[in-house]
Amino acid sequence: MSYAFMSISFKPNQTLLFIGDSITDCGRTRPIGQRAGNGLGSGYVSFVDSILGAAVPEVPVRVLNLGCSGNRVTNLAERWHADVLDLKPDWLSVMIGINDVWRQFDGVPGMPQVAPEQYESIYRDLLAQTRPQLEGLVLMTPYYLETNLEDPMRTKMDIYSAITRKLAQEFDAIFVDTQAAFDQYLAQRPTQSLCSDRVHPNGVGHMVLARAFLTAVGL
Repeated sequence: MSYAFMSISFKPNQTLLFIGDSITDCGRTRPIGQRAGNGLGSGYVSFVDSILGAAVPEVPVRVLNLGCSGNRVTNLAERWHADVLDLKPDWLSVMIGINDVWRQFDGVPGMPQVAPEQYESIYRDLLAQTRPQLEGLVLMTPYYLETNLEDPMRTKMDIYSAITRKLAQEFDAIFVDTQAAFDQYLAQRPTQSLCSDRVHPNGVGHMVLARAFLTAVGL
């Protein structure tokens, strides 16, 4: 049996850093999630690392997980220097925005909201600080596991996803449309087959994310 792969984006011994919220975190170790001892967590970051290692062993990549549950783009800004700039990755993957939207719907009292304009402004500033030192950048959209396009949270999430697409074009980043990947799955199977809250997916959902990422980077 033979396997045909496109040319992947990474070079041997480069560092690929993932940053984001709970979807990225998935129980990773602190302070820096790494492969040793299942430190990358149980989600898509670990799947990406394992598939890369198995499929292209001639291109070893050091994968780091800096996801933090509950984070919004404002939280990324607070820890960006220590968790991204100081670590000097060759490649950076960002997925943020789910909590920026969710907090607008879950009724947490006193929670300052991150409007689309603020989300875009902070996100752009973080990328502007970082893009010159990177060989490659991957921007993954936020998503909501809801097929009704008129659902208020799905509608709002699509706005933040469109901002992510815009920034990917602006900063010459590889764009991963995670919502489109999930929509393709949900055309065949119900949301309940992935999760109960329409946000935190099971292993199948995380494999959907890993597959979308790996396809985008050329595997």
